[in-house]
Amino acid sequence: MREFAATLKLPGERGPGLSVSVFLDDDTIAIRTGSVDLGTWPRTQVLLRAEDDGIHLRAEGEEVILHTDDDALFAVELGLRHGPPLLRRRMAELWRERDHDALVSPPPS
Repeated sequence: MREFAATLKLPGERGPGLSVSVFLDDDTIAIRTGSVDLGTWPRTQVLLRAEDDGIHLRAEGEEVILHTDDDALFAVELGLRHGPPLLRRRMAELWRERDHDALVSPPPS
């Protein structure tokens, strides 16, 4: 399971946002703040899109905006392929690095 430190805001909200941790695995996405579980959803039941202000997540009729220290890595881990131009360029760099690493790493023994 991959963990990302993030801030969470509602659309239109001003200020620093709520500090949260986002947990990703192949099947689920979970958001927690401290010991409070804000939600856990099957990845097939959330809508995700990258915008200039962060990654928008829509689940159960509600939308939140997540922003991490590395939104490009977060977007790649989410499986996103589209977004604002600057984010897409950084995502492309990450995909190239992963492809390169896969080509030069030795096969598992």
